[in-house]
Order: sequence, then structure tokens, then C-alpha cells
Amino acid sequence: MWSILTVFLLGSANLIQAQLSETTASGTHAPTGPFRRGQLIFEENFNNFNLDVWEHEQTLAGGGNWEFQWYTNNRSNSYTENGILHIAPTLVADEYGENFLTTGTISLHGGQPADQCTNPAYWGCERTGNTVNILNPVKSARLRSIHSFAFKYGIVEVRAKLPAGDWLWPAIWLMPKKNFYGSWPSSGEIDLVEGRGNRNLFNGENVNVGVGEVGSTLHYGPVWNLNGYPYANFLKHSTVGFNEDFHVYRLGWTSNVLEFSVDNEIIGSINITADGDFWTRGRFDEREPGRENPWKRNSKIAPFDQEFYIIMNLAVGGTNGYFPDNLRNEGSEKPWLNTSPQALTDFWNGREGWLPTWNLGVDDSSHLQVDYVRIYAV
Repeated sequence: MWSILTVFLLGSANLIQAQLSETTASGTHAPTGPFRRGQLIFEENFNNFNLDVWEHEQTLAGGGNWEFQWYTNNRSNSYTENGILHIAPTLVADEYGENFLTTGTISLHGGQPADQCTNPAYWGCERTGNTVNILNPVKSARLRSIHSFAFKYGIVEVRAKLPAGDWLWPAIWLMPKKNFYGSWPSSGEIDLVEGRGNRNLFNGENVNVGVGEVGSTLHYGPVWNLNGYPYANFLKHSTVGFNEDFHVYRLGWTSNVLEFSVDNEIIGSINITADGDFWTRGRFDEREPGRENPWKRNSKIAPFDQEFYIIMNLAVGGTNGYFPDNLRNEGSEKPWLNTSPQALTDFWNGREGWLPTWNLGVDDSSHLQVDYVRIYAV
């Protein structure tokens, strides 16, 4: 099927002109359809930092995973330089002093629209630190196109270089503009690429699951604790870390197919016509008999039949299991347990192990770097 998608980009001009696309798009920076197959409908080359396109999230909420970063709008954490977007971590203690982490209060109730908290969940808008549960010790950024550009069906190409540094968690992904089928994960999530920044993080089979691994994943399910992602999780491994150079991460998305590739190598594909709908794929009837299918009145590719927007972020740590406790990290052990009630404090107290791996003030190796984002109609 990927060869058919490639035709949209590389096929004859006459054929492309003659075929109308099934792609739709909306937002302040979306072109007006209908589109031709293969038509470039969104392009960002980061020659400047267009905040009309990229809105910053401002929250302490930790992405729903109890991650350890504070997302903010600050040019130390997000900027463009030489045509590259950088999303970079910094330490809160370097800006406010270490005592602030245990005694300070962070309030994100800004007076200007651009300064207002974007996610109140998990005490995301206001926190006060103490010696047991300190304030988020790392600042970072999460950018989204929710108001400027969203689309349904297309080919997404992102050329990016992933960061290196223990417990860094970069992600480039898509979320639904409107939760047409209900709250997460009923309305879906498309993870184009995510990875772990540890240079030497190994699983029980001695496979590097740090910088040597990237993944693409679909999240879908009727309720938050019944998710079909294990049946739509695709991994790519390399002996050369994905932090060493830029790679092209691609999603091909039509009304029948969702397909992921890295540098033109397919790492996973789902064909609804051949494989069945997502309710069947997630084995939800087996896993929880009697649970109602939220997509039964819609297309077979539901919930991935609605418009999604783009997100790019750099997270740190978390307790949802993306950094399992049983992995081996050469150089220093993981400083927190996912079951710890003070995981964030434990992480900060273990900084002698992870902080040197970030190379802060030395180079930009801890940055998520994005060269371009391009989306074509299909």
C-alpha cells in the first residue's frame, strides 16, 4: 500500500492533477480545499519562529504521565536557529535557586491569553513545593497547531534529530482537534515518533531501548484503562543512535491505511480492509465482554476518521511505565520507581547520575531538533 501512497508524491503530474484528494484541513493556516492528491497543504521550515502557527502549552500537569517537566513559553526552551526548531530542557534551580523547589509556588494563571495555563489536570496550573514533593525541576516546551492547522488523511513527513540525555522523552505526535468519540483514548492518538534519550539503556535481551530505538504508536480504546496500543506499536532499532543525525519520520494516512516509516523503511502498517476495524484489532470484546464500541456507527477506520493536529514536545521521566523500572541504565541507575509517591523528588535527588549526560551549556545534544514538517494530501 505504501507504493500507492508514494505515487501521490512521485507519480505523473497529469495523474495527480486529475485525482481529487480525500484530505480535509482546517485552522487559521490551513489552505482551502478540495485538494489534489500529492498537493503540499502544510509546510514549516522553521526559518523563523511563527507563534501564530505554534502555540505553547503552559502547564505543570506532566502530560497525564506524571512527567517531571514544566512546559512553558520561553526562548531558552524553544527557539529556531539556522532553520532548525530546538526544544531544550533547562533547570528550574538555575533560574530560581534550588530552595525554590521545596518552598516556592508556581502559578500559571497569567493575565494575558498567551500566558494562561493550558491544562489544569494533576495540579497543572498551580503548585507549591515541599521537601517530599518538590516542584517540577525541569523546564521544557510543548508546541501544538490546534488552532492553526488540523487535517484528516495525508502524508506527514518530519525530519528530526532526537535528543540524548538520560530520561529525556521526545515526541512528535497528533491528537484529535475535537474529541468526536469522547475522552482519551476513545478519539484516538497518533504517535509519529517517540524515543528515550538514554545513550545506554538496555532491556533484558540486551537491546538498546534508549537512543537506539524509536517507536510509532496508535492509541485507541473505549476507556482510558482499555487501550489497544499493544496491537499498534511499531519499533525501529539502530546500532547508531537516532540522536546522531536527522531522520525522516513519515505517516501515510488514508481512509483505509495507517502506515509508519523511518527513512523510507516501513516499520508498521495497518490496512483496515484486510485487517478489520480498530475494535476488532484491539480485541476489546475479548478483554472486556459487554463493553460498548464507541465507533460502531462510523467508518471502519474510526477513531482515525477525524481531523488531528500536530504536537512536538520534550518530556522528562514520568511514572506511566515508558521508563520501566527493570531496564539497565549503564552509568547510573534509574533514580525513581514508578510506584514511588515522591518520584519527582527522587529524580531530582539522583541528578548527579543523569545531569552530566545532558551536556547543558556544552552543546545542544539534549535538544529535540526539527528541520521541517510537511503534509501532503492523499
